[in-house]
Order: sequence, then C-alpha cells, then structure tokens
Amino acid sequence: MTGLLLIRAYLEKQGNPRKKVLIPDSAHGTNPATAVIAGYEVENIKSESHGQIDVEKLRELVTEDVAALMITNPSTLGIFEQASRKSRKFCTPKGALLYMDGANMNALAGVTRPGDLGVDVMHLNLHKTFQPHTAAEGRSGSVAMKKILEPFRPVPILVEKRAAAGARARAARFDRQGEAFSGNFGVLVRALAYILAYGPGVRQATEDAVLNANYIRKHLEGVFDLPYSLPSMHEVVFSDAIQKRNGVNTMDIAKRLIDYGFHPYTTAFPADRPGRLMIEPTESESKEECDLFIDAMKAIADEAATNPELVKTAPHTTRVRRLDEVGAARKPILPGSLRQLEAKPPTKFGARFPARHRRARCAFRLPFPC
Repeated sequence: MTGLLLIRAYLEKQGNPRKKVLIPDSAHGTNPATAVIAGYEVENIKSESHGQIDVEKLRELVTEDVAALMITNPSTLGIFEQASRKSRKFCTPKGALLYMDGANMNALAGVTRPGDLGVDVMHLNLHKTFQPHTAAEGRSGSVAMKKILEPFRPVPILVEKRAAAGARARAARFDRQGEAFSGNFGVLVRALAYILAYGPGVRQATEDAVLNANYIRKHLEGVFDLPYSLPSMHEVVFSDAIQKRNGVNTMDIAKRLIDYGFHPYTTAFPADRPGRLMIEPTESESKEECDLFIDAMKAIADEAATNPELVKTAPHTTRVRRLDEVGAARKPILPGSLRQLEAKPPTKFGARFPARHRRARCAFRLPFPC
C-alpha cells in the first residue's frame, strides 16, 4: 500500500495519477487488492506457456493510462521473472513505474539488486525474508524506492545526522501507514538479529532456500506433475494432475499431510494455476526435515493411487475433521468457536503412516500435536 501510494503521489505531482495498474497472473495474490484500495483499476496479464510474463501482450497493455506494473520476482510459480528489465523498457517511455513485490526476496537477497532490474519501488517482508518464516508474531515490512519517490515518503521520518537522531517532516502526500511510529518492533528486532547472524548480504540464507526447494523438486519430479520446467528458485510448484486421475485433488493431499504432522503447503497461489501445490521449505529446514517431507509426499501419492478414499477423507487424526472452508470464511463463528464444534475421534486410518512422522518436529509443521 505504501509503495502504490508513493507512485500515486508522484504521478499526481506530474498532473495525472492515471487509471490502471497492470498485474501478471503469476504475481502475489494480495497485489490486486492493494491496487484497488489505492484507487486503481486492475488489468491482468496472462503468462505465456513457460510461466513468464507475456512480453508481447505487455507491450500492448502499457499505455499512458497505466500508473504501474506490479511484478513479483521470483513469481508465485517459484520462477525468476526474466522479463523484468524488458518490462522496464516498456514502462519508461509511457511514464509508468515498475513495482516489485519483495515477498520472495529470500530467493534473491545478497545475490541480485532489484534496482539493477529497473525496479522503482518495492517492499520487503521483514517477517518472512529476514527471519524464519514461522517465527513472526505479526507482520512488518520496509519500503525501498528510487530517488524520484523519496520526496513523497510518509511522515514522520527518522533521520540521523552526526550521530544525533530526530524526526523530520516532509512534503508528503499521506501520513504514516501504522499507528505505532516504529512499526512492529518485535519483528524489527528479530530481523536485525537474523541479518547479523548470517552476515552481510544474507547470501547463505538465500542459497539454502534455493537449495532446499530444488532438493525437494528433484525427489518429487515424476511423483507429482511439474507444469513448468524452468529452474526453481526458493519454492517449487507442482500440480495434482497425476493424482486427479483417481479423483484426488490438491486440497485432499494438503489435508492428508496434516496426518503426517506437516502444515500443508499453499493451495491458493498461483491463482490461475489449477491444482497447485506450492512447496516452500525455506532456508530454515535441514536435510533431515526435507527428507521426512519428501517421504510423506511420496507416501500420499502412493495412497492416492492405491486407496484414494483414504486421502479424499483426510485428515483422520485431528480433533476436528475437514471443515466447510468457504462457509467459515464467509460466516465465521469467532467467540468460543472451537467449543461449538463437535469433536470427532481419529478413525482407523490414523495409524497408517510411519511412527517417525508422528514424532518428528519441524518449523513448518503444526504448532501443536495431532
């Protein structure tokens, strides 16, 4: 939101805030909502067959009505968006700016400078890129920008001059984005500690995140369908195409993973990819944990082939069975909601996976015992 409001303020100073924001279908799912709240229409850009931005389509869509192109790099397909610099060449002549969603910077930090890719403004998820993903109690971020946007930063701004710190007002077009002056302080402290622990550039964290994702990809290729063959970055996205032959879909597989003691992978993104299995082990997981996850996924694939009903009716070991997720989202029952749900005991299927999965502990597993 801060980044888009910076762009809007800059364009208003030029005399025209413009009407549209272009967003590829492989971008982070929150981007369209942000653009609409900032007062823009959203125009979607379909990806080409390799999961990259369709450059020719982009060339047609960038007009003088476009305020910005919002990309996520690497994209939600876990693929490096190779068209980033070319996208900038299309935007600049039309006066549009390039926004980069930095949610996936744990694949690039210490290796690539977004400014070299032509990015004008971006955000960094401090709760995600600069600390273990599941460690944050709350969210926090920082916004990086080029000098043309610097005068429009929200106020107040903390500056340091000759070791004397103080607040300085700016000719900004909007006020600070949070009630607390320093943001989510706990997340900021953890992010600082994480960066200091890894050292300058946190390159090792990036390399570990990419290594873990590719290690899982290599062991699960052929077991699950891989829609795109381009190199994976920090995450690998499979599809449920193979398992669907037996009526098992990605949600079924995700629910069965709970029985194996794992928090399910992401099923919501990429939004326009059917049956997606987005797996992001991050830099925090050891080879042992990745191996346990691989074993669990292979076991579920075997169950889907030999006993699909077992997977389709999962989870079997939880206090509460599968919920009506659409109903829960639209009509949530919040006060004492767990007490209002009827607990169902585990079924006989609960013991059908190796004991080591029940005992193992992992950062991307459920924070409570099954």
